[in-house]
Amino acid sequence: MLLFNKKPSNPKIPDEGPIYLTPGGVIELKKKLAGLEKSIPELASEAGRTASYGDRSDNAEYKEAKRRLRGSQGQILKIKNQLKRAIIISPDLNKDGKVQIGSTITIQNESGINKTYRILGPEETNPEGGCISFKSPLGSTLINHKKGDVVEVSLPNGIQKYTILDIK
Repeated sequence: MLLFNKKPSNPKIPDEGPIYLTPGGVIELKKKLAGLEKSIPELASEAGRTASYGDRSDNAEYKEAKRRLRGSQGQILKIKNQLKRAIIISPDLNKDGKVQIGSTITIQNESGINKTYRILGPEETNPEGGCISFKSPLGSTLINHKKGDVVEVSLPNGIQKYTILDIK
């Protein structure tokens, strides 16, 4: 009697649900995937060439070539998994006036300083560039709030209040 009918998963590539990406993010992942796939024959050839240098247990060149080949193969699996789970962030998400993944928001802190952020998935965040994750403390707090709402965010340096000035 078969008790489990589940395919074994690869523990190196967790399937953690959807990955939210902009159309540009999907294009970048596909470009990276194509570059990695293109490099595999050369990396495999290098591993084969260095294998002929002698005892593989003491062959530093072979070990390095195999490490690079395995690393590239692992990245390929990871990117394919991400693309399989990708959900494209639609530009019309903000029809209801609430902060959603893909929203560009302007907030004001208690000191009166305004900041503008785009809320994206963790794969595309760049806080210095104005993109924060919907999983970050600020991003997760802002989700589903409306213009004019005041939100409290628990940060390492204490609670900070922000007023939502604009949502696009």
